[in-house]
Amino acid sequence: QVQLVESGGGLVQAGVSLRLSCVASGRTFSNYAMGWFRQTPEKEREFVAAISQSGSTINYADSVKGRFTISRDNAKSTVYLQMNSLKPEDTAVYYCAQGLRVDQYLYWGQGTQVTVSS
Repeated sequence: QVQLVESGGGLVQAGVSLRLSCVASGRTFSNYAMGWFRQTPEKEREFVAAISQSGSTINYADSVKGRFTISRDNAKSTVYLQMNSLKPEDTAVYYCAQGLRVDQYLYWGQGTQVTVSS
């Protein structure tokens, strides 16, 4: 059974950094693309960043380009989201996802809350 567990969220002030982690278990991690999404009560879940199985393909939403960095460590079955220069509009529940392609996801984590105060 696939399990994705996110961590690293919290309450921070605008301008600081956070790093989210997502540890995967249950399947061979290196066989799957990984992504980060976020959702607020007012909006539908939106794409944030994705990384292919080998890390050769990386995509970002325009809203986070230049501030967020996605990376993965296949040996640790972990995907990261380094978030710099956080803004209040980055406040959301952040979800980790796993799939066969960077644009198609099969499994989702439970989410971790990120709150950025102004």
